[in-house]
Amino acid sequence: MHEPTRPVVARFCPSPTGNPHVGMARTALFSWAFARHHGGKFVFRVEDTDASRDSEDSYQLLIDVMRWLGLDWDEGVDIGGPHGPYRQSERMDIYADVARRLVEGGFAYKAYDSADELEGRRNAARAAGKPSGYDGLHRDLTPEQQADFEAEGREPVIRFKMPAKDWTFTDLVRGDITFGAENVQDFVIVRANGQPLYTLTNPTDDAMMGITHVLRGEDLLSSTPRQIALYEAFAEIGVGGGFTPEFGHLPFVMGNGSAKLSKRDPESNLLDYKPKGFLPEGLLNYMALLGWSIADDRDVFTLEEMVEVFQIGRVNPNPARFDLKKCEAINADHIRMLSVDDLQQRLLPFFQAANLIGAEPSADQLATLAVATPLVHERMTLLTEAVDMLRFLFIADDDFMIDEADRAKSLDHAGLEVVRAAREALDVANLTEWSTVAIESALRSSLVDGLGLKPRLAFGPVRVAVTGSRISPPLFESLELLGHARTMARLDAVLT
Repeated sequence: MHEPTRPVVARFCPSPTGNPHVGMARTALFSWAFARHHGGKFVFRVEDTDASRDSEDSYQLLIDVMRWLGLDWDEGVDIGGPHGPYRQSERMDIYADVARRLVEGGFAYKAYDSADELEGRRNAARAAGKPSGYDGLHRDLTPEQQADFEAEGREPVIRFKMPAKDWTFTDLVRGDITFGAENVQDFVIVRANGQPLYTLTNPTDDAMMGITHVLRGEDLLSSTPRQIALYEAFAEIGVGGGFTPEFGHLPFVMGNGSAKLSKRDPESNLLDYKPKGFLPEGLLNYMALLGWSIADDRDVFTLEEMVEVFQIGRVNPNPARFDLKKCEAINADHIRMLSVDDLQQRLLPFFQAANLIGAEPSADQLATLAVATPLVHERMTLLTEAVDMLRFLFIADDDFMIDEADRAKSLDHAGLEVVRAAREALDVANLTEWSTVAIESALRSSLVDGLGLKPRLAFGPVRVAVTGSRISPPLFESLELLGHARTMARLDAVLT
């Protein structure tokens, strides 16, 4: 069990490129849960230094998705804090200063190699069976040599000078890991045009924001020794708090087959989940299962329960496969966990989006939704399914339509005879009141007892005639809510 040695400060630092995706959100969730479990801080900053790919729309989407998921942050974009600014595009002076101090301190150097020269030496190293990283040729240039290169019009990159030693660290997910010195060569931290790279900006921000624990994707594992070396240099030049954070590398999320789930996979796009009717609680619950479990025999839990017991050491380092059906099943469990009032409030925007309830709902519309919600509470996998199941209650009679496939299956000659018998049984003269109990009694007496039909054959045609679909809430309750006049009008319309 990992017990932090200093107050926890974890972070989430996505790039605003394209749509937010599942892997990104899983990383945010684990970092957030880790911070909350240990009573620490959670920092949300944005790495937006790539002007060719970053966009303001993507930046806002990141904030909106984090708000929707309910992963709150203690400092960062949109709320500020003591270590701002929290967008890298606003921190360029900071990175330039850190790069300058690294060069002046002897921890980094200017390298003037051309692309062709680098490629030639790499090819030669490969041919000799040696590592093909940077060979350090420009590590110790004299001022005169630098001046000669600059006179040729060469613009240097800045490379960090990796100490010649092996690098061992304890990964919070994977245990002890060692990188040999030959596999970690000097690396570029600033491009020739002065643009700082991730290799500099990310650890600089972590150091200056006091990040104690870095949880991130497995694909960044190879960058860890470089960053540890940078932290050692930072301590010498006075950048940050003088300590190195602990690292944990989370397993890949896999899609279909054996490929990593990519941004192009439809299951990956987080923006699709809200309009499809997923609850943030359900989606987060499932994403937590992509590498972690609350118990061996339990899949469904609340975010609060996760925070209470979350241990990063329980994360499985093996790849986790995304299963949409499992995600939907978890979502259904969370829908059933909602109170009826809460569910009604969450359903309202979907009915408004379908133009079944107005932007300013009438009292009658809200009353209908309130009494109808319990009828579908146990029947939904996604919130959008309530719209389809309850549409018949809200749609104007002039706009009411029957699904043609369901009409063909249920309203053939025999089905119409069942509807005719139901219409007669539900005539007001044969009912003492229009209630669920009275409706059920009348239909069972006429269709099951009178015609000798099994319930499925007896009630199916009536369901389609009145609701427009073979899938609806319980029939008798539905008819009570629809009312006697509208029910009879729909039965008559089928029979004419």
